[in-house]
Amino acid sequence: MARTGEMGYPSALTAKTWGFYDVLFKGQPFRFQRPYGSYVMENVLFKIAYPAEFHAQTAVEAAMSLHGQLDALGKSADHIRAVTIRTHEACLRIIDKQGPLANPADRDHCIQYMVAVPLLFGHLTAEDYEDDVAGDPRIDLLRACITCVEDPALTADYHDPGKRAIANGLTVELDDGTVLPEVLVEYPLGHQRRRAEGTPLLIEKFRTNLGRRFPPRQQDAILSVSLDQARLDQTPVHEYVDLYVI
Repeated sequence: MARTGEMGYPSALTAKTWGFYDVLFKGQPFRFQRPYGSYVMENVLFKIAYPAEFHAQTAVEAAMSLHGQLDALGKSADHIRAVTIRTHEACLRIIDKQGPLANPADRDHCIQYMVAVPLLFGHLTAEDYEDDVAGDPRIDLLRACITCVEDPALTADYHDPGKRAIANGLTVELDDGTVLPEVLVEYPLGHQRRRAEGTPLLIEKFRTNLGRRFPPRQQDAILSVSLDQARLDQTPVHEYVDLYVI
C-alpha cells in the first residue's frame, strides 16, 4: 500500500477518543528511553553458554563454579544443606518455581532445577531436561533446599539501560555448618559486556550448527564470508542469504 501511494492516517495516534494515545495511553504520547538507533543490535544477548532461560544463565554459571569448589573440598552436592540465590525481581516472577515440574519446558523455566543439575553433575545440557535425567530423586531433593531472595540493587541493575545486568549470586551452606563465599555473576556469557569471552564460543556454536545442516563445501563457503568482516560488509544481503540455499 505504501508503494502505491497510500497516504496513511496521520491521526491514528492522536485522534480524540479513538486514537491510540487516548484508547491505550490515557492521552499521553509515546516516550522512549533513547532515540531510534542501533542499541538493540549492539546489546543482543547470545545464548551460548548453557541451554537455560536467560534469567538463570548467571545462576548456572555460578553453580558450575561452586561444583568445582565442592569437588576441591572433597565434598559433593549431597553435603549441601541450603542454597540461597540472591537475584532480581524478574527472576522471581518468571522462573522461581517449587513443586512438580511437568516437562522439559517447565524444567528450563525453573531456576532451582537449572541450579541443582550443575551442582550435582557439573554440567547442564539440553538432555538434562528430559524425563530420564529429571527422574533422579537427588534433583528434587536439592531443589527443595534452594531459596530465591530479591536484592533491590540487582533489580535496579537489571532495568538500568546502561547495564542490563542479569545477576545471580549463590551462597551454599553445607551440612557441617560451613558457608561457602557467595559466587556472584552479574553478566552472562553472551552479554554485550562479555563479548570478548563470548565471541569464540559463539563462532564455535555457529560452526557446529552449520555442520548439522550443510555439506562441508557449503559450510566453508558460508564461513569464509561470515568470518571475514571486510568481505561480509561488501557482500549484498541477497548473495549472502543465497549461500544458505541447498
